[in-house]
This record gives sequence, structure tokens and C-alpha cells, in this order.
Amino acid sequence: MSTPTESGIADREVARSTNTFAGDVWVNFKRWNLKAVRNPFVLVVSLAQPFIFLVLFTEVFGNVAGGAVSQGLPGIDYTTFLVPAIAIQVALASAVTSGIGLVNDIENGMFEKVLVSPMNRTAVFVGKTLAEVFRIALQIAIILGLGVLLGAEITTGVVGAVGIMAVGILFSFWFIAFSNMLAVLTRDQESTIIGANLLQFPLLFLSSAFLPLEVLPNWIQLFARINPVTYGVDAARAIMLDEDVMTVLEVTAFGGALDTIVPAVAVLVGLGSVFGAGAIYLLSRASSSDVR
Repeated sequence: MSTPTESGIADREVARSTNTFAGDVWVNFKRWNLKAVRNPFVLVVSLAQPFIFLVLFTEVFGNVAGGAVSQGLPGIDYTTFLVPAIAIQVALASAVTSGIGLVNDIENGMFEKVLVSPMNRTAVFVGKTLAEVFRIALQIAIILGLGVLLGAEITTGVVGAVGIMAVGILFSFWFIAFSNMLAVLTRDQESTIIGANLLQFPLLFLSSAFLPLEVLPNWIQLFARINPVTYGVDAARAIMLDEDVMTVLEVTAFGGALDTIVPAVAVLVGLGSVFGAGAIYLLSRASSSDVR
């Protein structure tokens, strides 16, 4: 005859066995979306900055920058040139908030509860990431809609808009992972914010986001070749314009816009895999004593 203690242990073992990877992913996906809905300020702020950039850059710098754009891409107005860059900026700005959310969990003790739960830690990260990329997709859709209202033209239509959203999501993976790594390593909200934002603006401005690389100084062009933002922006811009726009790599094997999209996507997949593996490793190594 089993004792109450043995019965309790058996019940816990049964409960653990009912956990599935997909179930753990779904639980975390719902939790992080609910958390975002309850605190919409972060979402509004992450969208406000790209919105301001889109309006100000097109209105203030449109005439000057438009001349530079026409040198490399004749017939393309600056609004159309800029919208893909702002879509990638949305992904970058929203990815910063991922680590901040994890730090909040660490500070209020929720992360410690997750660590001692039977949930798969990889599923925890995957569910959290899926919730964040879902919101990023919605934000990029808003930016694309605003860009069209301001006069931008998506040559590839609705399919192209979906493709740009997909590129933005793919781009966001590596920076979401990076901000979560910062959160686990620093366990401090201020340090995570500073660390992530310290990279955000140099990555944006030392790339092909706001001006064609050929009109920028040589040292910026050198940095742009290893800058993930360049590959994200170029892939989104190639879909937007339906033509090859990449200048950091010479690829001619695929033809047309694919000469930009294929190598850019390959680079982004590689970055996302490396940083994602790093984030999962740090989460799997974390213990309750690490986050107290």
C-alpha cells in the first residue's frame, strides 16, 4: 500500500509526463501575448520611433536623399526606398523589448518559477520568441500600410508585403536571441536596455538603410558588409522593388531580385541559428540560484 508521500510523487510524475513540447510552446506564446496586451506602452514606444523616422526622413530629407537614391536606383522615390528600412527598424526596436521582458520575469521571480517547472526550456524560449515575432509582423504591416499612404509603391503587391514581413521576422530572430542573452547574463533591466540600444543605432546608420552604400564613406561601406541590418534591408528592398539591389555581395546565380534575397536570407538564417543556439544554451544552463 502506497503512502500519501509516494502517491504525491507518482502524481507529479504523471503530470510531468503529460507535458509536450508543443504544449509548452503554446503556453508561453499565450502568456507573453497576454503580458504585452496588459502593458501596451512598450509596444507603442517600439512602433513610435520607426513611425517618426518614416515621416521625418521622408519629409525633411526626402529631396536631398532622393537625389542620392536616384544615382543607384533610377526612378525610385525616397519613400519607396525608405519603407523597407523602417520595416527592419521595427523588427530591431521590437526585438530589444524581448530581453527587457525576460529581465522583468527575473526580477519578479517568475523566471525562477519557470526554471523549476516541468516545461522544456527550449520550448519556453520558442514560445516567447513566437509571441514576439507575431507582434513584429503586425507592426511591420502597420508600417507598410503607412508607407503606401505616404506614396510608397510595393511593386510585388500583397505577396511582396507578406515577403517583407517574413524578412523582418527572420531578421528579428538574431536580435531577440541577443537581447535575451543579455538579460540572462546581466539580470538587470538597465544593463539590458543600454546594451541592446548601444548597438541599435550604429547598426541602422552604418548600413544601407537610409542611403545607398555607394554614396557613403568607404569605412561605412566596409562595416556594412558585416552588418546584419544591411542584409535584412537589402532583402526587404529587393522584394519591394522586385530587383537586385545588393552591393555588398556580387551574386548572379539566381537572377533578378533573387540575387539579393537568397544570399541575404542565408546570412540571416545563419545569424539566427547561432544566436538562437546561444540563447537556448544560456537558458538551459540557468538555475534558480543564477537568477535570484
